[in-house]
Amino acid sequence: MEIPSHIQQTIQQKTELLRRTLGTTLVRWVPLQNVHLTLKFLGDVSPANLDILTQMLRTEADSCSSFDINFSGLGSFPSLRRPRILFVGIQAPAGLEALYHTIEAACARLGYASEERAFSPHLTIAHVKQAASRVAQQKIRQALAGVKIDSLGTARVDSVHLYKSELKPTGAVYTPIFSARLKKI
Repeated sequence: MEIPSHIQQTIQQKTELLRRTLGTTLVRWVPLQNVHLTLKFLGDVSPANLDILTQMLRTEADSCSSFDINFSGLGSFPSLRRPRILFVGIQAPAGLEALYHTIEAACARLGYASEERAFSPHLTIAHVKQAASRVAQQKIRQALAGVKIDSLGTARVDSVHLYKSELKPTGAVYTPIFSARLKKI
């Protein structure tokens, strides 16, 4: 899901203190235009599977209704004690959970590995650098504890997108390949 610009701007404003506190030595910040909600990461996709995937997305999108999601809170994966990913939370309505499970099941039928972790919708805003010491992790924990984010707003989810992701020295570049509209309610 693409994140609307007003939500991106609010994320920027509400995380400014966190960004200033942590800087760029401890974490690598995701550029706001790259912040997105991932329902399924596929890895390498052969050109032959691309047509099958777009057909599958079209079919699955036709079976799901559009819905609203709310953005709020800050967190870290895998835990606050060992932060590796910093994220903004998403309040997941039943529609998002249904869409996730529908796409996950369809991808499994196509031979893609199923996700072993429970679905935890979020927007990744930063990656903790690999060499983060215990002292650095403590600083990240304290910075997260010092920033409280309530509601960042609501966005309508009315489509799903398939993106090509290319890792470059400057960061990931996402190129849209296909979009499918969800049913309007």
